[in-house]
Amino acid sequence: MTQLTNEAIRYIEDTDTGLHYYEMTPQEARASRTVPKWQSALAPTLASIEDKKITVRDDSKINVRIYTPVNEKMLPIIVYYHGGGWVFGDLESADAGCQLLADKAQAIVVSIDYRLAPEFPFPTPVFDAYDALLWVHEHAAELNGDPSRLIVAGDSAGGNLATVMTHIAKQENGPAITAQALIYPVTNTNFTMDSYKKFGAHFGLDIQGMEWFSGHYSISENLANPLVSPLQAKDFTDLPKTILLAGEADVLFDEGVSYAEKLATAGVEVKHIVMPGLIHSYFSKMEYFEKATIETVEKIAAFINCPSS
Repeated sequence: MTQLTNEAIRYIEDTDTGLHYYEMTPQEARASRTVPKWQSALAPTLASIEDKKITVRDDSKINVRIYTPVNEKMLPIIVYYHGGGWVFGDLESADAGCQLLADKAQAIVVSIDYRLAPEFPFPTPVFDAYDALLWVHEHAAELNGDPSRLIVAGDSAGGNLATVMTHIAKQENGPAITAQALIYPVTNTNFTMDSYKKFGAHFGLDIQGMEWFSGHYSISENLANPLVSPLQAKDFTDLPKTILLAGEADVLFDEGVSYAEKLATAGVEVKHIVMPGLIHSYFSKMEYFEKATIETVEKIAAFINCPSS
């Protein structure tokens, strides 16, 4: 039986009351989920944090935030995609985790503010994510980054986008991605795996929430598309080494296991780490899960900086 951490219990008690986000409009849900700025003695000192606008394929501009650690060497680059079910989340919701990643991994981190559904449903977030990846690769030298050490990372829906980037980059002969760091990623959208039955209510992400997110992100005919559900991809060979971190009590747990198994079967180096007693969305909710977020970043940093086996 799963034993939740005290932090997870407190988070559930504080948030599992009143009107749920999936009973609101997307606009109302976004307004209800603003993230307080992380202020802590454990926050790192970075050389700079810079906001920038970049142009994507339809000539729209999206925001990115560039985190540079105190290090004058040419550094790896982590392209980070925030979570939020493709419907909410932004640069602020990912800010604490990205600060920590830049410091712990000694890497340039570029956080991507891709456009959100339902105003911009699939495939727009995928296009924004890939166009941002191309921009980072093309401008690596300006960022003091090494284009030969390019990593994608993300949590939840952002983890979904990160892993989709590896498939697109391979198919289109795009930038070589050396690693992916996936924090409880969405890899499937059929809501039938056993972890949905175990943790589908009152564990931070309900099954109704995933149905709400997916319904806003894509029409039902696209839910089995590998660019929405990468577990449905046919080919997993030649993808970058992968670290996948999972909250033990998460509706997405089983699809993460299945994705890691498919990668391993295809010969990809994979490290699957279970975070005991934790629930979906723990990462970067610093008022509850500061310690767990720091531990997660440390595990990612160790993995991406370790030579491939």
